Amino acid sequence: MGENISKKDINDNPNNLEIDKLKKELISNLKEVKCVKFGEFTLASGKKSNYYVDIKKAITNPKILKIVAKIIKYHLREQLDKNGNLKIAGVELGSVPIATAVSLETEKELLIIRKKPKDYGTKSKIEGELNEGDRVVIVEDVTTTGGSVLKAVDEIRLKGGIVKEIFVIVDRMEGALENLSSKNIKIVPLVTVDELK
Repeated sequence: MGENISKKDINDNPNNLEIDKLKKELISNLKEVKCVKFGEFTLASGKKSNYYVDIKKAITNPKILKIVAKIIKYHLREQLDKNGNLKIAGVELGSVPIATAVSLETEKELLIIRKKPKDYGTKSKIEGELNEGDRVVIVEDVTTTGGSVLKAVDEIRLKGGIVKEIFVIVDRMEGALENLSSKNIKIVPLVTVDELK
């Protein structure tokens, strides 16, 4: 069953000062670009909400992308050494800048997951080289229920890729953890929406 990285896990780590510093820097920068807006909004999941995480302001900011890439690289440090076939994936459009930043930081190959297959050429939903047995780490901008990213997981698994964890910049804490855990996927939120309010 999937699990969530808890604050206790991070605090028990001997390198927690560096990761804690990066997380505080990320929160500060996300607040600075005012990525949380208040009002009446309809989310991608169809749910109504009195706030909206406008993550596009963050994923177009090079400073934030650099911090996010460093945090994710930190969490992947053990896998980077032993998994030569590790790939970094992002779902079009919002997750592609994040996945690109992490790919550059980790020097691991990038995969781009399309929401719909292109209607010409190979008609593939996956851009980049995905081989059967490749371990794929998905990065996501925001999760609410996790429905959007689960479609990407299914597509990668259909092609023989192995997905066991997803990193998300902001988790809205509205069911993504439970939904992803039920598919044996660990979700690692870099921050929760409560930390941005």
